[in-house]
Amino acid sequence: MSGRLLRQACTAAVTAAAALLAPGPATAAAGPGTGSDSGRRPETRSVSKLLTDLQQRYRRAERATEAYNATTEKLKKQRAEVARLDGQLTRARLAVHSSRGEIGRLARQQYRTSTEISRYVRLLLSRDPQHALDEGHVIGQLARGRAGTLRRLAGAEKQAGELARTARAALDRQLALARRQKTEQDTVRRQLKDIEKLIASLSAGRLAELADFERGGAAAAQRRFLASGALSGERAPTEAGRRALRYAVGQIGKPYKWGAEGPRSYDCSGLTSRAWKHAGLAVPRTSQEQWARLRHVPLKDLRPGDLVVYFPEATHVALYLGDGMVVQAPRPGTTIKVSPIASYPVLGAVRPDPGGEPLRHYVPPRLPL
Repeated sequence: MSGRLLRQACTAAVTAAAALLAPGPATAAAGPGTGSDSGRRPETRSVSKLLTDLQQRYRRAERATEAYNATTEKLKKQRAEVARLDGQLTRARLAVHSSRGEIGRLARQQYRTSTEISRYVRLLLSRDPQHALDEGHVIGQLARGRAGTLRRLAGAEKQAGELARTARAALDRQLALARRQKTEQDTVRRQLKDIEKLIASLSAGRLAELADFERGGAAAAQRRFLASGALSGERAPTEAGRRALRYAVGQIGKPYKWGAEGPRSYDCSGLTSRAWKHAGLAVPRTSQEQWARLRHVPLKDLRPGDLVVYFPEATHVALYLGDGMVVQAPRPGTTIKVSPIASYPVLGAVRPDPGGEPLRHYVPPRLPL
């Protein structure tokens, strides 16, 4: 989202500390344009309905962003696979060329040392039978060498043919992924453009109302979450978790940008994957893959550095800071910040380093002023 839009949309309102999209289950469940406010102009709709509309739009954009991220990761792997197969195919074709050259060399050598006369006749006519026998032995060796080279050539040609077909199929998959990536990229841009138009249509006063309503909803959701007893006590992170969290805290204030994974800007899973990579552990790139492939942990066992995943589709993720707070890249138009854990509907938590030992002495990272 452009700086021009943010200025039009009143930056202070849009990037408020609790600028998160689901203050409560009732609001999150509503769809855009539902109820008695359906079809009304943005300035005349209720604050609740207008906020729900924005929340739903941001959620759709985030789902599209994570789909784009997943396709981008698949495309990277597919390009590496195509490059690997191209290398193998080049080597196989060189082996074919080498075998053909070897066959030509053997043929020329045998022609020089042999005639149309059979080895038996040469032996009878030779004044030096031993020499003829020796020469016959050489000819036999050459024939066997040529047969071996022919077998190698046939094998190399078969391998080259199979590799060529495999490489072609891999390239086709790469092209299909590139087309899908472009479609998903266009989808995100179109959805963000729709959000831009909606925000640009609102006055500064209306945006301030939205921000206040959103902050209140987020605070209420946090109170309910903490009162439920979902969290129980504080735990120390592992050394890797400490490094990941310190890295994330060091990114506070940098802008959200969809599809970005640092170091100047991030989206939600770009921040979490980059933070854990900095800690020395590779985790999946997208929030959905992080939820699917990392070890799930109960919320009551959360420790700093764990990943908190949001929404039923696992389309948002943050790093747990401790004391009921997370570090996250919230959405377009915002910056990386510390937020209440319950500002979005929590799906669950995962741990990138389940086998790590918690630190005996842990000092939380200093937050920027």
